[in-house]
Amino acid sequence: MTLETKKSVFVALGKFLSQFSENNSSKIAGVLHNDLFFDAFEDLIALSQSHNGWYTPEQVYFSIQSWAAALTEDQLTEWLNKYDLKSDSNKTVALILAGNIPLVGFHDFLSVLIAGHNVKIKTSSNDQHLLPFLAKYIIAVAPEFSGKITFIEGKLENFDAVIATGSNNTARYFEYYFKDKPSIIRKSRNSVAVLDGNETKAQLTALGEDIFRYFGLGCRNVSKLFVPKGYSFDAFFEAIFEYQDVIHYEKYANNYDYNKAVFLMSNFKLLDNGFLTLKEDTSHASPISTVFYEYYDTLVELEERLVSEDEQLQCIVSNNLMESSIPFGQTQKPKLWDYADNVDTISFLLTI
Repeated sequence: MTLETKKSVFVALGKFLSQFSENNSSKIAGVLHNDLFFDAFEDLIALSQSHNGWYTPEQVYFSIQSWAAALTEDQLTEWLNKYDLKSDSNKTVALILAGNIPLVGFHDFLSVLIAGHNVKIKTSSNDQHLLPFLAKYIIAVAPEFSGKITFIEGKLENFDAVIATGSNNTARYFEYYFKDKPSIIRKSRNSVAVLDGNETKAQLTALGEDIFRYFGLGCRNVSKLFVPKGYSFDAFFEAIFEYQDVIHYEKYANNYDYNKAVFLMSNFKLLDNGFLTLKEDTSHASPISTVFYEYYDTLVELEERLVSEDEQLQCIVSNNLMESSIPFGQTQKPKLWDYADNVDTISFLLTI
């Protein structure tokens, strides 16, 4: 299958996904196989929260729209132009996927197929339905993919390379178990924001998107703030007030109540606005409904520290305060070439 053919299949998938939004899902003329898949996908989205309590319709639709925006001819071409993808391979790549946010493993799935390999997928128990559905759509568009996509439930066998995502603990297991295979092993990472007190209200509100999207469950969610000494959080709390409805979601509220109680019983000093707690802490990984913060002396020293902690970080967000930072509100809108852990998946796949 040529690269142009594979790209056209995923462009067709992008057009299919573009039909679905929280407020107005509607069929678009000319989209392939709507008669078979449109209503079934709407039903699956409606059922997603029963499969995983964190997968509310709002969050699932956001993920779908993000992929619809990415799977265009222009985006795919810009991503793939620098690679030599002229021939397919009979290699099989195993994927062990996480399930913290909807379709979190789709980029690996896309990359393996675009690179011309077969893919053998072990989904997370938290996300077992969305990706298999999209795989069925892809096969309907291009039956040639039917022999290249396999979902498995048992032991992984008969593969040439592996991409596995998990916690730091499971990563140690993966590294041992797959020591004889080419691999990408992804561990836990977190994202941080660097503030200097000159941010606008709009920027701080956008930072709220980085914090609350997917309830903070993604590695691209901001879980830690770095602020200058003497920083006042009043403007921050005012700007993120529009996210207050998150507390009406039971699972989030339960985490908020539990974590706040644990911190208070331990006599930790907290800043609190009724739906988010801020706690001074040197760790990057904060629990759901909490964001840690830490004071810095100078931006130069902070940047040196963050460079040294690169393997712990997924994103750094700021208003151009750090050379490698991204703008507020963009953490959950990565481009196709924004690779997880800064590991070029396509380059890896072309070497196996």
